[in-house]
Amino acid sequence: MMTGMKRLVVGDIHGCLHELLGLLDRAGLGPGDEVISLGDLVDRGPESAEVVDFVRRSSGWRVIKGNHEHKHLDIALGRIEPSLSQVLARRQFDLEAYAKALAFFEGLLLFIDLPEACLIHGCLEPGKLPAEQRPETLLGLMSAESYLHRNFPAPWYDLYEGEKPVVAGHHDYSKQGKPLVINDRVFLVDTGCCYGGALTGLILPEFRLVSVPSRRNHWAIAVQQSRAEWHNLNR
Repeated sequence: MMTGMKRLVVGDIHGCLHELLGLLDRAGLGPGDEVISLGDLVDRGPESAEVVDFVRRSSGWRVIKGNHEHKHLDIALGRIEPSLSQVLARRQFDLEAYAKALAFFEGLLLFIDLPEACLIHGCLEPGKLPAEQRPETLLGLMSAESYLHRNFPAPWYDLYEGEKPVVAGHHDYSKQGKPLVINDRVFLVDTGCCYGGALTGLILPEFRLVSVPSRRNHWAIAVQQSRAEWHNLNR
């Protein structure tokens, strides 16, 4: 029987608290175990404020900054305009809770280098160590993804040759709500929970995948409700 601390590395939660609680229950963590979120706690799902509050108040958690946390910070600084997913997520917070969320996002890490794996949210430029990566690459910003597409012959995860396995979120690369594992070296665990897929985690050091199905396509419902609201306001 395995002894010692376990870590549950969680893919993109996107405001899906119910599924997060189900995943934590299924993972069967014990006292002293750790949870690490790969980022994108917020947007698209129905409970962004509740997810952030739960994570902030829970012991034994670490969080990597995702592109959606980065977007909220940029919006607050006036650098970009919010998209619908940020507008709807912002409504889920009261003023004080949103200010605390932004302060929390500001302090998040861009990557975590564990003894057994490197954890990121977005992408890695081939041939560079995590500490050598540009922030926009680790975050998975569109500009960085375009750069990688233009300058490399295959997706970053197919070109990865680092010493350690890497675990990432950011996209449901399988397009089927299932994790994508490449040569037992790259573990892509965003499985589209907010789109009706699943919420997936990877338990370390076993490298054991665990998932719970999404309750519904949260984002499709949010978009439909938003369109109905806009229609009613403009009749």
